[in-house]
Amino acid sequence: MAEYINPFSNRKQYHEHTEWIDDHLSKFYDNNSISVFHEIPTLDLHLDVYLIKPENSSFNILLTSGMSTLKMNVSEQAENPKELEFAELMMLIPKSIEFGEIYSGENKNDWIISILKRTAKFPHFYDTWIGIGHTIQAEEDLTPYASDTQFAGALILPSVTFGKDFTEIHKNGRKINIYNILPLYKNEIEFKIENGYSKLLDLLIKANGKEVLDLNRKNLIPKKRFWNRFIGG
Repeated sequence: MAEYINPFSNRKQYHEHTEWIDDHLSKFYDNNSISVFHEIPTLDLHLDVYLIKPENSSFNILLTSGMSTLKMNVSEQAENPKELEFAELMMLIPKSIEFGEIYSGENKNDWIISILKRTAKFPHFYDTWIGIGHTIQAEEDLTPYASDTQFAGALILPSVTFGKDFTEIHKNGRKINIYNILPLYKNEIEFKIENGYSKLLDLLIKANGKEVLDLNRKNLIPKKRFWNRFIGG
């Protein structure tokens, strides 16, 4: 059997960032409101997901920890690339969504955690970067994340619920950005690819889209819009 080689073994790893995130959360939330879905031992990138249940909030929070232990390969064409090298992802979810005690990827609602984990690992496996306005597909053919959802990808957005005191961690001359992630339907991803981030954002604002995950969110792109392409409407 061939020996497995960690693809990131030759990359500088910033394991202290996981401690920084833990310390950061302690400034906002009591330890009793925080639990962690630990990564099953892996030979590549270790990535945990916090589940935060604030008492005086209408939503819970999922937040990755581990994405920022590696530096992303940010395009030199990006504005202030040094400010974009490290990131973590979060998703605000309704209080009604529950998970098993251990993340296996197969339990009810585990696909929600999988969105965060897969998106967080994507830039490192493909030696690229993600930031605000970027979309990530669940699969190349836009197959949904799971059989019980039609969401087939995700959009990286700035948080409108939290300010920079929460979404930016500054320490030792480094910056870790915390981005919000919004699941998208297949044709919303296709629309974004064809028309750009700003056009999709306009539709989201027009629909009064919420930052908290809505499992039954109305599609931003009516089917009629696609039929019009063929009938000249």
